[in-house]
Amino acid sequence: MQFRQKAFSKLQSPEELDLPVRYARPQGWLVLLVTVLVMAGAGYWAVTGKVSGKLDAPGVLTHAKGSYVLQSPVAGQVVQVLAEEGRMLPANTPVLKVQTDRGYRAVRTVSAGRMTSLTAKIGSVIAPGKDVATVERVERADEPLVAMLYVPGSSGSTVSPGAAVDLTVQSAPTDEYGVLRGRVKAVGRAAQTRQQVTSFLGNPQLGAQFTKDGQPIAIMVTLDKSATTKSGYRWSSEKGPPYKIDSMTIAEGAIHQPSERPIDWLLP
Repeated sequence: MQFRQKAFSKLQSPEELDLPVRYARPQGWLVLLVTVLVMAGAGYWAVTGKVSGKLDAPGVLTHAKGSYVLQSPVAGQVVQVLAEEGRMLPANTPVLKVQTDRGYRAVRTVSAGRMTSLTAKIGSVIAPGKDVATVERVERADEPLVAMLYVPGSSGSTVSPGAAVDLTVQSAPTDEYGVLRGRVKAVGRAAQTRQQVTSFLGNPQLGAQFTKDGQPIAIMVTLDKSATTKSGYRWSSEKGPPYKIDSMTIAEGAIHQPSERPIDWLLP
């Protein structure tokens, strides 16, 4: 009780009424001002700023119609090779001559194209359904290349036709020649199985590689052309590599994503 009386008396004392009250130190005002300015700047950037990203995807340079694996329809021993790798072949062209138990038979191309690989050799014994060659579906030797990229199925909806793409090409070191430029031409409607990827590329190894993390969406990228480079395509460097780029060259694509406002990440 005595303590309360002393406290009340001190509060009512005239000597205490004219003392100034300090609400905050100058350093405190400075910290508050900086905090307000930072928050205002962050809010302005969140509403008006733009942030763009890239979607990385593995792929391969090929032709728009892809390739097919030529399989033998007969069983027997190869006695003659009738076509060479790299040659343009019309449809129904004999590739191999096979000796069967009913005489000699020919293994022929299914559709026109360029034979990129021939696995069957003279003396090989083959069975029906055996892979003997790979043929690219091209009508002219100078048909332009495209890049086929394979993105995760969940990311396919974020890719739009016309998006810019930077391609790192395995046979052209980036630090020396830069990246190959292109744009998205088409986005697959559905995820592809390993069999579908293999069927289009004509390569079981690539089919397995591009589907090892699940069924991907196929993205077709057209390459920007250039009349001043040896490859015939536009690169981030002035000239690009001093040689042509072959089909079935492995590439890594960086697909530019549309710009977004940071505030959109917070809004439903």
